[in-house]
Amino acid sequence: MEYKIFTDELKSKAAELKAGDRVLLSGVAYTSRDAAHKKMCALLDEGKPLPFEIDGACIYYAGPTPAPEGAVIGSCGPTTSGRMDPYAPRLLDLGLAAMIGKGERDQAVCDAIVRNGAVYLCAIGGAGALAAKCITECEEIAFKELGCESVKRLVFRDFPLIVAIDCGGGNLFR
Repeated sequence: MEYKIFTDELKSKAAELKAGDRVLLSGVAYTSRDAAHKKMCALLDEGKPLPFEIDGACIYYAGPTPAPEGAVIGSCGPTTSGRMDPYAPRLLDLGLAAMIGKGERDQAVCDAIVRNGAVYLCAIGGAGALAAKCITECEEIAFKELGCESVKRLVFRDFPLIVAIDCGGGNLFR
């Protein structure tokens, strides 16, 4: 199946999505890689708020390059998701609706996706310049010291993705 979905609908529509479905995703997503995930979990450990509302959020595992003159963003392809596996179950348990990246996830992440009715979406690796064409806004919102790995608020328009792990346990990698 193919779906056109807004990020704020991911939680309510997750049960409809099955591994292998194609999704054109629009709406707000946040970039975060392993260094930012580590900082976010440290904030949680200290009882401090995260830089964005995690409940219902969509995180894109990406570290975009600087925007060239006249562009919203530079190349913005997915990074290997497995590096976020130590942190993902905790964020999913706090209400994270979706993650976007590339590659397999460990069993603890798969279990947390099912437990929380979330979804893992894969973007095409090696096509960061093309992916950037589906991003209409980019604003750095946290951890500026991390450079390209800082947390950014993105707005997608018809970002092409594949459902890799669905909330029923369907998994393209298995």
